[in-house]
Amino acid sequence: MKTCSLYLLLFFSIFSFNCSGQLIKLPNVGTINEALNKSKPLTSEEVAGGLKEALTQGIAKGATQASQKDGYFGNQLIRIPFPQDVKRVESTLRSVGLGSQVDKFVLSLNRAAEDAAQTAKPIFIGAIRKLTFKDVWNILTGEKDAATQFLRRTTSDELYRAFAPHIQQSLDKTYATKYYTDVMTAYNALPLTQKVNPNLNDYATKKAMDGLFLLVAQEEANIRENPVARTTELLKRVFSKQTKS
Repeated sequence: MKTCSLYLLLFFSIFSFNCSGQLIKLPNVGTINEALNKSKPLTSEEVAGGLKEALTQGIAKGATQASQKDGYFGNQLIRIPFPQDVKRVESTLRSVGLGSQVDKFVLSLNRAAEDAAQTAKPIFIGAIRKLTFKDVWNILTGEKDAATQFLRRTTSDELYRAFAPHIQQSLDKTYATKYYTDVMTAYNALPLTQKVNPNLNDYATKKAMDGLFLLVAQEEANIRENPVARTTELLKRVFSKQTKS
């Protein structure tokens, strides 16, 4: 047994050096297995699993980012402005010295969206779990926001129904409803103005949803284009194969 061990030691000592005397690093078993696994073709289950991982990762990151303080208000891409269809209300109020009320309303509106953002995550994840194999390939071979488009198409109605009550609670919690009432009352009290009273909850819900979809689309594009963003081995395999094909 000792003789056998000595021969093995001698063998590895010789082949651990090349002709110039430099040490060659031998691969360990785990590295070999990993290389063999990467050379194997992906199964449909792996492809579907990789895509679902990517979408779940993007949703989690997007929802978390949106729900942080200034997640909406501090991000010019998704910041919710004064309702565009009554823009004249904002202009008129600012012109008569009521700009601070408008500013308070806009801030509270964005705070409401931030407060409600996390409620979207389970709805998105539910849609991801229902992905068919056809859906998976359409997304993988589609545009850089194909997954986000799929989520928008399949979850918007459900998301709106679930999101609206949370948005209303958040609007009340952040005093957006009060500020909005104050703003509309002040505007409607001005002479020679056409009375307006748009649906605040509908507006805030749709804009908050738009912001979430935008953040998810950004993360989806990042995972497709940036290898560093692929945080698991399955993600790396699926999306590296897709990039090469």
